[in-house]
Amino acid sequence: MTESDERGTTALILLGCPQVPVQTSVALYCAHGLRRNGIRPIVAGTTAARKLVEIADPERHYVDTFEDLDAVIGELAEKKRDADYCFVFAHNDSGIAYAGTISYLSQARLYVLLFGEHPEEVAAAITFPCEQITAKAVHNPMPLKRKIDEVLQWVVSKQ
Repeated sequence: MTESDERGTTALILLGCPQVPVQTSVALYCAHGLRRNGIRPIVAGTTAARKLVEIADPERHYVDTFEDLDAVIGELAEKKRDADYCFVFAHNDSGIAYAGTISYLSQARLYVLLFGEHPEEVAAAITFPCEQITAKAVHNPMPLKRKIDEVLQWVVSKQ
């Protein structure tokens, strides 16, 4: 039984290194959009990335579950869990590696959110099936927010 069977539709939001400032606010915005549409967001990330999101949402309005990124990947590998959707935030090769791992381990519909100074160059490393959401966004979250709005409309219409 998957986690979605037990608790409704779920989405993993995977966060790597929070080096690029827009990651935290856009991850919270994505979680808000998912939750508003009946999809339970679960943030899995590095310690620093998780703590930034946790501190920004102290009353758990948008995310109620935070998990260690490596632990989640381990559970996916062991087939102990899966999700319906997965949003991987990627601004470097490490983000692409995490997304590729998810593509291999999970049945989730995979969205890779590519951002930073040169998202097209990072996107060129993708060799696995996924939906790519690309926006040059470092300090200003609006280009990536607009792309997420489009994707969330599509996700909600397919439920």
